Amino acid sequence: MKASRSRALALCLVCLCSAATATRTADAAPGWRLGKILAGTANQPSGKVAGPVPDRPPLVPGTGTLVKNVVDDFEAESWNWNYNHPKSSEEQDKRMRSPLGKSSNGRWFEGPKRGTPDVVKRVELPAPGLEGSSFGLLIATLHAGVPGRVSYEMQQDDLVYNLGKFAGRGMSVADSPSVVVRVYMPPFEQWENRSGPSFGFRAGCFTHAVITGDDHPDEGRYGLEEYWPGMFVCFESSHDGKFKEDGAFIRVRSGRNGSEIRGPKIEQLGWWTLGLSFSPDGVVHYFASPGVDDLTPEDHISSQYPYAYRTEWLKTFFFNVCTHDDGKTWSTPWVIDDPQVFFLKREQMAENPTPAKR
Repeated sequence: MKASRSRALALCLVCLCSAATATRTADAAPGWRLGKILAGTANQPSGKVAGPVPDRPPLVPGTGTLVKNVVDDFEAESWNWNYNHPKSSEEQDKRMRSPLGKSSNGRWFEGPKRGTPDVVKRVELPAPGLEGSSFGLLIATLHAGVPGRVSYEMQQDDLVYNLGKFAGRGMSVADSPSVVVRVYMPPFEQWENRSGPSFGFRAGCFTHAVITGDDHPDEGRYGLEEYWPGMFVCFESSHDGKFKEDGAFIRVRSGRNGSEIRGPKIEQLGWWTLGLSFSPDGVVHYFASPGVDDLTPEDHISSQYPYAYRTEWLKTFFFNVCTHDDGKTWSTPWVIDDPQVFFLKREQMAENPTPAKR
């Protein structure tokens, strides 16, 4: 059954290529709106951290209460993606090309920096996953980068969750937010034959610091700095002469100096559970585990102040799909399922929190 579904997933991607293209809930996410943070910029301490990560147990993603409405199980037959090509490529050529692609349920939109994956499609799960789940979301890309051009370099497209629509433009780390998602790691013969990053699970975060963005109007000034910590799934291809056999591993972005950290090797393919959490001390915690069970402390990979920033605010989460931009090579087909966001009520902080069961 698993093999036949895997072949069906591969066939689905080929067909698209040929076509050219229960848990406790809360009423709303807690915390202030982002505008109030902006209003208080002048009085904020620096988000830069000089010391090490505090020596305390990491916040396990899934701890606390599920945020109502900040979910998507992809089970609705009406789920559809509106591409609105040509895609955005603001990062490469400063052109956003509105209107952006978006899902019919309003929960997802095309990343304005790099554009929509060429395939965003509700599909039957390639193998049994979460109990009660039959469908997930396939994301893959062929023409990454600037529309109508090929760069012959690794490029990536972005699928962004519209957290602002459902959670008041984001969540304060004072509420210990976390994000959990299931990701299907396909058989290696279905991976793009290229060593390097293939898939990313990341978050958009803010802190107060000197703004570093090259195209930001306030570059070099103290203000609200945006950055994007997360995890990449990286492939090691046996065809590039460096590796005896195909393999994959998880890479963490990032350490204090911005460097990436090698995480666990992916010994088992199929479904994995990935999680990011953001504790009140501004630390980002990275978790991963094979299978679809809830994450536990044993699944902890690393805890970091990315770029030496103390995280203040979780704006959203998103997924990258990467490929060699040569106009003919498809990315690895990735299937995600049931992304969920959790928070810990502030009065619960004095208690000993345990992960919510789903």
